[in-house]
Amino acid sequence: MLHAVIMSGGSGTRFWPKSRQSMPKQLLPLVGERSMIRETVDRVRPWIAPEQTWVVTNRAQQAATAEELPEISASRFLIEPVGRNTAPCIGLAALALCAVDPDAVMLVLPADHVIQPHAAFHRAVETAVAAIEANPERMVLFGVRPGYPSVAFGYIERGEPALDVDANVFPVASFREKPNIDIAEQYVHSGRFYWNCGIFVWRAARVLQALKRFEPEIAARLEQLRPAFGTDRWDDVLAAEFPGMKSVPIDVAVMERAATAAGGGQVCVIEAPFEWDDVGAWQSLPRRLGSDEHGNTVHATYCGIETRGCIIDGDQQHLIATYGVEDLIIVQTHDATLIARKDDENALRKLIDRLKEEGHERFL
Repeated sequence: MLHAVIMSGGSGTRFWPKSRQSMPKQLLPLVGERSMIRETVDRVRPWIAPEQTWVVTNRAQQAATAEELPEISASRFLIEPVGRNTAPCIGLAALALCAVDPDAVMLVLPADHVIQPHAAFHRAVETAVAAIEANPERMVLFGVRPGYPSVAFGYIERGEPALDVDANVFPVASFREKPNIDIAEQYVHSGRFYWNCGIFVWRAARVLQALKRFEPEIAARLEQLRPAFGTDRWDDVLAAEFPGMKSVPIDVAVMERAATAAGGGQVCVIEAPFEWDDVGAWQSLPRRLGSDEHGNTVHATYCGIETRGCIIDGDQQHLIATYGVEDLIIVQTHDATLIARKDDENALRKLIDRLKEEGHERFL
């Protein structure tokens, strides 16, 4: 049976000060009327029932996430005691799925992506499931044909030829980290590279097998959890084992290694037939919300003169006024205001670190 696993433990620091540890970006309506996690669950709702929908989050976000998704029972929430990146997160979910459905197939989704149209996404998932039915050892991910040479996304190089299950399914030749602009341009022009959108389909038992092969220490700790699942010992055993797991992305822990391992060809990429965007930072909002004739993207009560290329967000009850500024991010909340250059997506991480160093954690 197909299950959806929603990864929803991030704090969305690149959307500070609107995104906070207890109310991160996936719980906010950043690019629409509904929260991003609500959109993610609704995307799969017509064909994956609430009983087959799992959410991995953390204690600080548990209550707000459960309130946002009232149809999902508490038994389908997996609460990480600490953040350990996507490999332990996915391993934890796979362990839980195998306990209730030994033949479970996992559709792994970040909680904060934009995907349209939903029907095309559904068809792509059906193609992935068919590829796994043809070969249960396959691990499938989706690649988005790049529309421009992005330096913010990782890339997947496809191999040849297409697999027999569908003309848009290819073996993966390699994974590439976020490139510089020159290399990104080469990737786009080659026609062989996709953006890695971090959406996966595989059998739960298969990914646990892969973790055992490539990350045996993570797998060993997961095995310690297995007898406690569904018992009153679960929280204690999870608190003892999970923090000791290596913090590593699933791409590095499993996918890159499996793609190049002897007897490879089991890692496959589907050329996504849907529109996709990772709304990862304030700089991504113009792509989703558009800009006015001066290049400003505004989601606020606002008045400006000689203002160009700015991203402006604030409470509707609070007026933001600007004069003679360009290429800024201006964000106002009830207790914090951000004014930053727009051209450096990574600078906000440094600012968050400085806020921690200076004892301003209550604003995070």
